[in-house]
Amino acid sequence: MSTILVADDERNIRRSLQTTFSLEGYTVETVSDGEQAVAVVERGGIDLLFLDWQMPNLDGLSTLKKLREAGHELPVVFLSAYGTIKRAVEAMRLGAFDFVEKPPHAERLLTAAKNALRQVALVEENLELRGEVAERYDMIGDSPPMVELYEQIRRTAPTQARVLILGENGSGKELIARALHTHSPRANGPFVRVNCAAVPHDLFESELFGHEKGAFTGATARRRGKFVRADGGTLFLDEVGEISLGLQAKLLRALESGEIEPVGSERDIRVDVRVLAATNCDLDKAVANGEFRQDLYYRLQVVTLTAPPLRDRLGDVPALANRFLKQVVAENNLPARRLSDKAMRRLAGHAYPGNVRELRNLIERLAILTPGETIDLDDVSAQLAVATTAGGPVPVLRGTLRETMTTIERGLLVQTLERHGWKMSETARALGLERSHLYKKLKTHAIEKPDG
Repeated sequence: MSTILVADDERNIRRSLQTTFSLEGYTVETVSDGEQAVAVVERGGIDLLFLDWQMPNLDGLSTLKKLREAGHELPVVFLSAYGTIKRAVEAMRLGAFDFVEKPPHAERLLTAAKNALRQVALVEENLELRGEVAERYDMIGDSPPMVELYEQIRRTAPTQARVLILGENGSGKELIARALHTHSPRANGPFVRVNCAAVPHDLFESELFGHEKGAFTGATARRRGKFVRADGGTLFLDEVGEISLGLQAKLLRALESGEIEPVGSERDIRVDVRVLAATNCDLDKAVANGEFRQDLYYRLQVVTLTAPPLRDRLGDVPALANRFLKQVVAENNLPARRLSDKAMRRLAGHAYPGNVRELRNLIERLAILTPGETIDLDDVSAQLAVATTAGGPVPVLRGTLRETMTTIERGLLVQTLERHGWKMSETARALGLERSHLYKKLKTHAIEKPDG
């Protein structure tokens, strides 16, 4: 049971609260002033503080300020015989959980205590879930959209409900699907992903349901489909909006009956599969246009989760960037790298049309191409310019990642120099670089102005 500290200079109030809380099973400690309250909290083991507003030496408000400055975030409920709206507002502004007028009624005290402790439990539960998900799936961030998503995952994962995951490209839809699987009763079963956009139309039925030997030209052996491979686990249909109408009907039958029929087979196979689906398409519009079956849509979206775009949670960029930087350094055996404050602010100000995937790729380029230990503002600005200057896709290149990035950077430098007539000040400004840094880049790439 939780431990409650009561700080009040009136002995009868201390005794009354001690009796009230003790009868409910709480452990209760009491002190008569703010200094003593701070000392007891510093010692540890206190879950909730009931704090008198007016006490000698150190009053309640000063006590709360002192606790917050020391980093103690335990919930505080104020007690006051002179309750006013102004006092209550001031207390809440400093982070008090509640404000109870004296003389306090037992029911009011117990309600305040239960609500405060329940709030603490919810915060700790959310932090624990966030830590688990972040550690396993790089779903990093404590912005409001991510906190809401973690709570939805926590509630949805243990069920058998089908889930439709919506979100832009690169926003982390597969990570959500994996989190739902790992926190479900099917966690020990297989997680099977199908990229519906990448499977050729004429092979899709075989890919999902399998086929018998000789079922079609080239079917030289029997093959298990994705449904059978996912038996006892989770089947993740990524980009489900790309499935043709004909195959949608067969998928619907499998969802309704729990049975699949391999191509060329005369018997059905029963499968135990939880289906998760994801799309970056507007399926409502696809249904209205007759491009997606309404009955299948309703079967897939028992629960809908949305992966928030990175531009809606830019406060998470520093944590994501630091995590990605550590990963890239470890994966590529690179020297230690760090992002300067200016570089981090620039990263946190970018819109990221490619979402988390774009940030991951950007950090990888920065880690590989930056010559020194510190990645600075100029480095970030140059790489962001690489991604946006041409206005079209980057051409496919051959070679290692380092060689590819070097080629891209050199091409950007030459292109920008030519566009600005080899004027260094204008070129540096266009690339977001200091002139001195531009000269270093030119020297590194052995770029010289052509004769004439």
